[in-house]
Amino acid sequence: MNPVTDGVAGTTGEANSLEAVKISLAGDDAKNYSVYYKAHVANIGWQDWHKDGEEAGTTGQSLPIEAIRILVIPKSAANVYDASDFVLLSDVCPDVIQEVRYYTTYNFVGSRIDGYEQPVILMTKEAAAALKAVNDDLMKQGYRLRVFDAYRPQRAVDHFVRWAEDLNDQRMKPYFYPEVDKTVLFDEGYIAKRSGHTRGSTIDLTVFNNKTGKDLDMGGTFDYFGERSHPDFEDVTQEQYNNRMILRNAMIKHGFRPLSTEWWHFTLNDEPYTDTYFNFPVNTSSVNR
Repeated sequence: MNPVTDGVAGTTGEANSLEAVKISLAGDDAKNYSVYYKAHVANIGWQDWHKDGEEAGTTGQSLPIEAIRILVIPKSAANVYDASDFVLLSDVCPDVIQEVRYYTTYNFVGSRIDGYEQPVILMTKEAAAALKAVNDDLMKQGYRLRVFDAYRPQRAVDHFVRWAEDLNDQRMKPYFYPEVDKTVLFDEGYIAKRSGHTRGSTIDLTVFNNKTGKDLDMGGTFDYFGERSHPDFEDVTQEQYNNRMILRNAMIKHGFRPLSTEWWHFTLNDEPYTDTYFNFPVNTSSVNR
């Protein structure tokens, strides 16, 4: 059986929608699959995902269910929806500024990215603790971190891939890839079908100056496709290079490793998940269940 991915499986008041999915699974050895569902309640909207058998809660009102969305996944892959080892960065380090670019339309795609349901930053517990140590150090120097992205669900990476394959969509080329032809995004490594972000311990960020109220000038913008984004790019001023090193040195000191092609990108050396690519959405409900 092919897993059903976030499809509308039932309409107005069809209480047997979930049962229909169970029946269809029976011939495919149902014990090998997990079923998740969420309901669209009249006058309220879509509710949170629930695993079949869990208590779904109540709205406190008797309102009709207008639709049910069903997600069926192999149990061998069910851990990619388990956010129990993830935290909200704002809970661990509220001093960090969060600017979740992929929740907005100001990114290289030009639209909100799949899976970003709220403007929050999620990370593994280990990465968040290490990042707090980085920020605490920078605060003593009059700075703090501004975070653009951390955990990125696989569905978001899939969105990037679809966008890269659509050569006609070049809305954001003047801002993010003016020097790069879209036909080479895969070959040159700008877009890939897997991302370290999806493992939960990689982060994109910059440094904010508390005194001036502005980000440090890094000589290039976040998510710019080109050599200017390389940490050792030579055609920047000494001040811009020094600013890049403020970020780089602070991150390395607390256990993160840099990327040779993006000054803003770092991964925790001791990341707890080295081969798991998670796919739960970016929202508070994912970690507060």
